[in-house]
Amino acid sequence: MTSATLDQPVKAPTFQGVSARRKFSNNLATVLVTASVVIALVPLVWVLYTVVAKGIGIVLDSSWWTNSQAGMTAFQAGGGVYHAIVGSLLQAAVCAVISIPIGVFVGIYLVEYGGGTRLGKITTFMVDILTGVPSIVAALFIYALWVATLGFERSGFAVALALVLLMIPVIVRSTEEMLRIVPMDLREASYALGVPKWKTIAAIVVPTALSGIVTGILLSLARVMGETAPLLILVGYSQAMNFDLFSGFMGSLPGMMFDQTSAGAGANPIPTDRLWGAALTLVVLIALLNVGARFIAKFFAPKKV
Repeated sequence: MTSATLDQPVKAPTFQGVSARRKFSNNLATVLVTASVVIALVPLVWVLYTVVAKGIGIVLDSSWWTNSQAGMTAFQAGGGVYHAIVGSLLQAAVCAVISIPIGVFVGIYLVEYGGGTRLGKITTFMVDILTGVPSIVAALFIYALWVATLGFERSGFAVALALVLLMIPVIVRSTEEMLRIVPMDLREASYALGVPKWKTIAAIVVPTALSGIVTGILLSLARVMGETAPLLILVGYSQAMNFDLFSGFMGSLPGMMFDQTSAGAGANPIPTDRLWGAALTLVVLIALLNVGARFIAKFFAPKKV
């Protein structure tokens, strides 16, 4: 009797008995969710279209990518964005070199070692605070510490320090989330083989979560590259090239946009074109970082056997 019951084919569930009220609720929820997505996409597409339409003309000029704004005035056409790209990339690179190891190690500590310890709770609390700190507050803190207290001059390195305060909590949170989704069975299997905990983390846990960690790092880097407040407070804008992060004013894409606004963008067509060109250039760089994050995440993703 039992075998006859087991041999009977299993019928697929049918939804014919679903009430009209539940069908209506399901359809209404689908419509509301779809409408919400469309409403959210409209301003995003609108902003992207506006930036591309107004900035594409100047960006397609090859000299835009190879020249700086040195010697250019608000009424003199020409020049490029080379100095601003270099400045933004230098500041972002220094910020990444400092933030990535700190953020990843803190995330590993909170997941693998911190647990319910007092230090872990304090660290989590401080990360939560840093996550909500506005960029201008981070810039003012670095100014008070680096410039006013220690006596160093305003520079691109000071900007990088302020960006570190904004980037670290994002890396910590993304690292935590990626490490938490690694199955505990992998850790226990490694421990059962006698592998030390630190080696299990380095050889099994981190490589398994590496694709998500790398994605979080690149997305956080793309976020801080668009910050303007640290640039306005901690370094002046320069139209010429400056590779020295510790001395002198330095160009950057957000700084260039602010400078062109002060030069009469909106009333004068020349700084207006430069403003939109710098905005589109920044969007392109951030888009490249996001696309790179997707490819790197796919490259580091665990391979199926």
